Amino acid sequence: MPPALAPTRRRTPSRNAALAVLCATAVASQLPLAGAAAAAPLPGVPSGYSAHLFAAAPTGQTGPDDIARLGNHLFAAYQNGVGSDGKPSPSGATKSTVFEYALSGQKIASWSLTGKVDGLGADPAGDRVVATVNEDANSSAFTISPSRPASEQVRHYAFTGLTHGGGTDSIVYAGGLLYATASAPQADADGKTYSQTALYTVKFTGGAAGTQGAAALTPVLKDNATAVDRVTGKPAKLNLSDPDSSEHIPAAVPGVGGEVLLDSQGDKQLVFLGAAKAPTVLNLNTQVDDSAFATRTTGTLYVVDSKANQILAVTGPFKKGQSFVSVPNDSDTLKGVLGSLNLKTGQVSTFAQLKNPKGLLFTDESYQGPTGQPTPGPSSTPTAGGTGGGTGSAGTPSAGASPSGSALAATGAGNTLGIVGIAGALLAAGSAVFYVTRRRSSRPSA
Repeated sequence: MPPALAPTRRRTPSRNAALAVLCATAVASQLPLAGAAAAAPLPGVPSGYSAHLFAAAPTGQTGPDDIARLGNHLFAAYQNGVGSDGKPSPSGATKSTVFEYALSGQKIASWSLTGKVDGLGADPAGDRVVATVNEDANSSAFTISPSRPASEQVRHYAFTGLTHGGGTDSIVYAGGLLYATASAPQADADGKTYSQTALYTVKFTGGAAGTQGAAALTPVLKDNATAVDRVTGKPAKLNLSDPDSSEHIPAAVPGVGGEVLLDSQGDKQLVFLGAAKAPTVLNLNTQVDDSAFATRTTGTLYVVDSKANQILAVTGPFKKGQSFVSVPNDSDTLKGVLGSLNLKTGQVSTFAQLKNPKGLLFTDESYQGPTGQPTPGPSSTPTAGGTGGGTGSAGTPSAGASPSGSALAATGAGNTLGIVGIAGALLAAGSAVFYVTRRRSSRPSA
C-alpha cells in the first residue's frame, strides 16, 4: 500500500504550461520493428492456451505498465523508473513514454510525457488516449490525439478539485464521462481510517497544444462508502486505503455485467458499482493490480509483464466471461501471477507464473502475430496450471445494462444505497450506456 501522503504543493499553471511545451513532445514518425531489448523467455500457460511475444520494450525503455486500445491500435506506457510523485529515476529519467502499436506488434509512434504514467485509457468520444501521471502526489493528466497533426497531438492538464491528498491512477470512459481513481488517499487523523474520495469524474477544458488546460474532478465514491459483501450478502462499511485500477465489466459476465470494477489493491478488495443496486465488495485472497474479462473464445488477452520488460499475447480457447487478474510481485501470496478469478468466492488461482504482471486487456480479435495474420498453435510450453475458471475486458463496445454518468455521480458515505437506487431509475428511463476505457473508436487501423 502506498504511504499516506499529506497534500503537496502543486506547480503553478505557468510552470506547468512550460513543462507541457518542453517535456511532452510528440514523436510521431514511423518506427521500425528493430531496436527492441532482448526478450525474456515466454511463460508456461495451461494446456490448450498459447503465449506469444507481442512486443519487447524498445531500446532505452523500461517498466511497461498500463495498456489501452483506441481504434485498432494498442497503447502502452513505459515508466522508465520515474518516481510515483514524479521524482527522477536513479538514472535521472523524468519522463515516461507512451508507444502506439498496430495489432501485429509493429510500433507506430511514441510520445514522451513528464512524470510517471500509471493510468492509461481511451476516450473514444474524443478520439484520444488519456494518461494520468504521478499516482502518489503532484498528479496531472495528458491527452494524446494520434489523428491530429504532430504539433497538436499532446495536451497537458492540471487537476482542480483533487482533494484526497494523493494522486490519480486508472482512467475509465463511461456513458460520455471519464472517471479517474483517487490513488494514495490521505488517512484520517487516527492514521487507520479513510474517508476521502476513491473515484472522481474528470472534465477537460482548454488545453490547446502548447498551453495548459484544466481537468476538473468531481467526487463519485468515498473510501468509507457502504457496500454489500458479495459472499455474505451483509452490508459492510468500506475503508479503502489503496484505490488503484478500474475496469468496465462486459455485459456477458453473469451477475456483474455492465458494472464498473474498482480495485483497492492493498486492501485485497474489488468494489463493483452498478446502476440498479448498491455497490458490492468482493474480498480476495491476494492483491491484484488489474483485471480483464474474456468476451470471445478466439480473442486475445494482452498481458504487460513489467519486470520482464515485455507485452505478451495469450490466445485461447477462452470461455466467455472468463476472468483474469494480475498479481504484483510484492503481494504476500501468489507473487507475480497472472491469475484466474472466481467472482463468486473472490479466490484467485494461478493461470501462469510471470515476473511482475501489470496491465491487462482483452480484445475480440485473434492474435495477428508479426505477419498481421492470425497465429495458430502454441508458442510457449504448456503447463498444468490453472484453467482460468470464473467470470470476466473486451475489444468491442458492450451493450446491455450499464450505469450512466448520473448513476455514479455521488456515491458517497452514508447515503450510498439511496443514490444508487435513484441511478437505477435514471438508467431505466434511458440513461447513457456504459463503455469501457479500452474500447474502439472510429479511428481506422494503420
